[in-house]
Amino acid sequence: MKPALFDFAVAQSLSDAQSALLGGRNKLVSGNQSLGPMLNLRLTRPAGLIDISRLPELRAVEEHENYVRFGAAVTHAEIEDGEVPDPTVHWMRNAAANIAYRAVRNRGTIGGSLAHADPAADWVIVMTGLCATAVVKGAAPDATLRTIPMEEFITGPYSTALGPEDMLTAIDVPKPGQGARWSYWKYTRQVGEFAKASAAILIDPANNRTRIAIGALGRQPALISNPETILDGSKSPMEALSVAIPDQPATALHLHAVALSRALEQIKVAKEFSA
Repeated sequence: MKPALFDFAVAQSLSDAQSALLGGRNKLVSGNQSLGPMLNLRLTRPAGLIDISRLPELRAVEEHENYVRFGAAVTHAEIEDGEVPDPTVHWMRNAAANIAYRAVRNRGTIGGSLAHADPAADWVIVMTGLCATAVVKGAAPDATLRTIPMEEFITGPYSTALGPEDMLTAIDVPKPGQGARWSYWKYTRQVGEFAKASAAILIDPANNRTRIAIGALGRQPALISNPETILDGSKSPMEALSVAIPDQPATALHLHAVALSRALEQIKVAKEFSA
């Protein structure tokens, strides 16, 4: 299929892009690797697309003492290739390298993936697992940036906390502390496909962060409460998931338990983080 007729414009500034959002008839586009297929299937029919891929504010990467701020238009390939700072040294690079295919990674952006909020997308689960924060700008000229924890930013399938005139401008990724460990495992039927089940684990004692996130649920990722009980073996993956995601059918629950088990195996042998 082909998309319905739409206008196309290139934004010259952030205010220019947000002005185009007034009325809710247009959509922002950067890499167009997620929105494009939906346009072709006519699952979305915006009046116009506003290209924001080259805006300097969305391409910047700022390194701070405790986190790195990634502009929303930074591509997967730039993260994979180490062209931008990686606060995790290699965790983000490894995740980026396993997103779809290289052609997709060359064009797709971290902000576009998160704003699209496909439940099976890599950055949705990885950024939730890494305790990342979405940086959002409202439409008012004097609006200040506001930050939203990733577990609150992704609100459902293809749904986020963005208002109709809001823009995701950046993502803040915390720097892990000395001795932190990380694992991420996803099940796909073949290379390049979206995940059918995924799990991410962060153990960061220096910053008092221990997190287990389950993804590819058909909605936002689920965070396991009391993750220490799984890590110390007092609760099995299946027991924990039966409580955390009771809405999943038995077959899906089993697949997610496998994903979590594989992530647990990885975390046991993962090298400790050292900046």
